[in-house]
Amino acid sequence: MLTFLITISGVVQGVGFRPFIYNLAVRYKFDGVVFNNSYGVQIELNTDEKTIQKFIDDIKKQKPPLSQIDNLSVKKIEKKSFDSFKIIKTKQSHQQKTKILPDISICKECEMELKDPTNKRYKYPFITCTSCGPRWSIIKSLPYDRNNTSFDKFKMCQECQDEYNNPKDRRYHAQPIGCFSCGPVLNLRDKNKNIKTTQKDMITQTAKLIKDGFIVAIKGVGGYHLVCDATSDKAVGLLRERKKRPHKPLAVMIKDINQAKKLSNINQKEQDMLLNKARPIVVLQKKQNKILSKYIADHIDKIGLFLPYSPLHILLLDILNSPIVATSANISGEPLCLNSKDIDKIDFIWDYCLEYNREIINSSDDSVVTFVDDQPIFYRVARGFAPISIKLPYKLDENILTVGANQKSTISLAFDDMAVISPHIGDISTIKSIEHFKKNIKNLTNIYNFTPDTISCDKHPNYESTKYAIDIQKRKNININKVGHHYAHIRAVMIEKNITKKVLGVSWDGTGYGDDGKLWGGEFMVCDMVSSKRVCSLKAFKLIGGEKAIKEPARIVLAMLFDIYGKEAMTVEHEAVRYFTPTQLNTFYLMWQKDINTPVSSSIGRLFDMVASICGLIHSVTYEGQSGAMTEKYFDKNITSSYSFDIKDGYIDTIDMVKQMLKQKDKTLTISKFYRTLVNMIYEVYQKEPLPVVLGGGVFQNALLVKLIKEKIKDTTISSILPPNDGSICLGQIGKHNNIVV
Repeated sequence: MLTFLITISGVVQGVGFRPFIYNLAVRYKFDGVVFNNSYGVQIELNTDEKTIQKFIDDIKKQKPPLSQIDNLSVKKIEKKSFDSFKIIKTKQSHQQKTKILPDISICKECEMELKDPTNKRYKYPFITCTSCGPRWSIIKSLPYDRNNTSFDKFKMCQECQDEYNNPKDRRYHAQPIGCFSCGPVLNLRDKNKNIKTTQKDMITQTAKLIKDGFIVAIKGVGGYHLVCDATSDKAVGLLRERKKRPHKPLAVMIKDINQAKKLSNINQKEQDMLLNKARPIVVLQKKQNKILSKYIADHIDKIGLFLPYSPLHILLLDILNSPIVATSANISGEPLCLNSKDIDKIDFIWDYCLEYNREIINSSDDSVVTFVDDQPIFYRVARGFAPISIKLPYKLDENILTVGANQKSTISLAFDDMAVISPHIGDISTIKSIEHFKKNIKNLTNIYNFTPDTISCDKHPNYESTKYAIDIQKRKNININKVGHHYAHIRAVMIEKNITKKVLGVSWDGTGYGDDGKLWGGEFMVCDMVSSKRVCSLKAFKLIGGEKAIKEPARIVLAMLFDIYGKEAMTVEHEAVRYFTPTQLNTFYLMWQKDINTPVSSSIGRLFDMVASICGLIHSVTYEGQSGAMTEKYFDKNITSSYSFDIKDGYIDTIDMVKQMLKQKDKTLTISKFYRTLVNMIYEVYQKEPLPVVLGGGVFQNALLVKLIKEKIKDTTISSILPPNDGSICLGQIGKHNNIVV
């Protein structure tokens, strides 16, 4: 008889792995121990070499459904004696390396108990087990034990304690375990006082309020939603008015797949994603129907749907039996509301609030995803998917903290050959959002007991993330590494896809700081993992008024008209010209002529804005990506012609394209040719630089554009785990590279 040490890393904590090992070892009649540690799970047991191999095979074949094994090693150690097989207390060392599980939607077993009148947890809105429920949102530190979560304040009743202590029970060491007797409780209130009702009737009362047209703030797993009846124009219109969100599409939570099929054209891959245990918002092709309010996603042909993922949501949707708007509870630019204090600051939006008394430690917004053919493309990676661990194509000899960009912020911790990427944090533009950004860094580094040797950031000197990195570098005297924004976009895809050879990186976004200090966003780079060379770019154009041109794309059209016609542009018969007063036109001409507050940009994102304005779709945008979303609706696949453009001295000149567009009145023709032209731009550069094409940047959230590019150039790669937008920048900032962009 020999003693073996088995070490397993991956997603092996908080998923029922130790009781699984315990029960498997008991079947094998082994003596030994199993315990969590900072690496994952360790097993010590006595057996022979033939039997240990069978045991290992069974671990791999029968592991718990939520678990993931990255590494499994077996070695003989000095002989030990055991009197039985036991689960023993966690053994903790310094830096944590085990993976944190994201918050997971309710499992089938818990849902059956939730709806079983004979079960003690019947209609208990926080039912959970080791296969489902909150993880990331409740954890304070590793290892994942109850005393390290926000459930440490809830003393288990005897029945729950017995389940928690029983290795044969599926709730063995399920840290969020509870019931009506000992778990979190609901509270329903208006702006002034609590509403008197029982725990079991509170959700029924909430459903009635929603049906009556009220807006209800509901505390979800990782933050609050603002909820209203998605079938009511009055309720949805009121929510838009109060939230000051005039056009941005609203996510709709539906009861089941049958409702999804009534509201959208959905294929099997999209259906599978809706049913995925992460329960993301899936952006689908909208069906013409009279079920939903016209204000849900007007002027676009897409709709974001998601299924209920918590027992509370399931109970609510079962009563309503109709779709609800469930949008993030926050003020634009501010973080998601996590507690009563936060939600009360926006009580001018909601009428009633349904919440519970368990603290949310880490926020987790809803993940958002769409598909190009069978490949997912994420807009936002958060609840259900993040924190996400990605294996690096190289091994680090230092700890690196990367702080990403300023919009759609995420951060990462990188050590050994692994990167841990935070859920979506959001834009960093206000005092509250900067505090939220710093809190996320503190929480993630505390959980992993992580001390950085190097901090990596964007080159933009005015990004709050860059300012934070510089401050830390000065105060703690650690290394700082500044990475070009557009190179980081491409590098992120290369790291995710383990691409180490040279590629043609196409980095297209709305705004990013270029190495020459100008605003880039239409870049072509020959890259590898250590360096990049800018080989082509969209020819820069002026943004009259700087930031204001991003909000008013009619200014971009006007700048182009000034480029073509000079002062005579003010007499051109076009909507974009008529949008401004004669006084404004004169002022803008002087600004254009004398280069006063008219920074230049090579951004494809701004080019989309310009085209939408030329076509009369929009002259003032209210949310990022609005122009791209609106133009998709007008694309006609039968139109295969494109506009002419010139590539000279490494720059793509679009002035001829603009001239041709201004002569056309048919927006379907204009937009269809524009999409084809963008694809042809990439193809022409690809002909000169025949390397695998890697797409990065927020423009490639446009599923139609990505589809057309992949049809034209088969050797094209885009991220499928992280979003192509700035949410992936932190991954591209990891590692050693010369970052040469010329």
